[in-house]
Amino acid sequence: MSTKACACYRGRFAPSPSGPLHFGSLVAAVASHADARAVDGEWLLRIEDVDTPRTRPGAADAMLATLERLGFEWDGPVWHQSQRTASYEEALGRLRELDRVYPCACSRAERADDPVSSIGERVYPGVCRHGIDAGAAARKRHALRVRVDASPIEFTDRLYGAQQQRLSVDVGDCVLRRSDGLYAYQLAVVVDDAAQGITDVVRGADLLASTPRQIFLQRLLGMPTPRYLHVPVAADSAGRKLSKATGAAALPSAPLPGLMAAWKFLEQPAPAEPPASVAEFWTWARANWQPLQLPRVAMRPAPPRIIDAA
Repeated sequence: MSTKACACYRGRFAPSPSGPLHFGSLVAAVASHADARAVDGEWLLRIEDVDTPRTRPGAADAMLATLERLGFEWDGPVWHQSQRTASYEEALGRLRELDRVYPCACSRAERADDPVSSIGERVYPGVCRHGIDAGAAARKRHALRVRVDASPIEFTDRLYGAQQQRLSVDVGDCVLRRSDGLYAYQLAVVVDDAAQGITDVVRGADLLASTPRQIFLQRLLGMPTPRYLHVPVAADSAGRKLSKATGAAALPSAPLPGLMAAWKFLEQPAPAEPPASVAEFWTWARANWQPLQLPRVAMRPAPPRIIDAA
């Protein structure tokens, strides 16, 4: 763990402990770490374990050990979302005071046929927006949704440029707390980024479409909006995003091949001679990170020799 401090840039890496780190995780980690260290900024580590049923025992500790083996250094203590439910409840209370929150009794199966928007999201049609009908009211568990509006949400991604989305058309009212009582990612990430003073978010392009939801919540809660940079997501041979859910393999034990493969995947400048150590790799990465050279694609194939080597 690093102890350096810098007030001008604060980035973060926030993996979910549902399994070991894989190549897709490594790509996001390398990009966010290099982006922070290239400007002598801070890089924080957050374990996104708010979805407790998906959390695997020991996975968080294994992730930290893997990151250390790969030469990552983070600033300050590691945050765990599972320890921050009081902060999420406080934010939810503020949204209630704004009359932006309402209970929803819809099940996932009932919403499975909702229309899909141009961004690939099923649009919630506001079934419970004006009250829960008598039949659904008897259900013991309700989710909580936030009322969105028709105003466009605009932001500029550092790679993809100007973005705009109308939540009322593209997403509908979003879930903030699930019917099982667990807080949704959209609320938790907004609260935690603000609490940690994050200035820059570097993450996979699969989250680009959810950024307007987070900006909407940031504005409602009076929280700052970080700068965003979305990088390509690694896909397996079937074209699926590498993830624990799709059985992505753990990273190979040798650190340098994985680091160099992630660097090449991000289309960053190659050193004249391969680095002899992890420390040499990070020295090169800090000095030669070029975010504008990142490929403008949402997803691209991961190198088979890496994903099959574990």
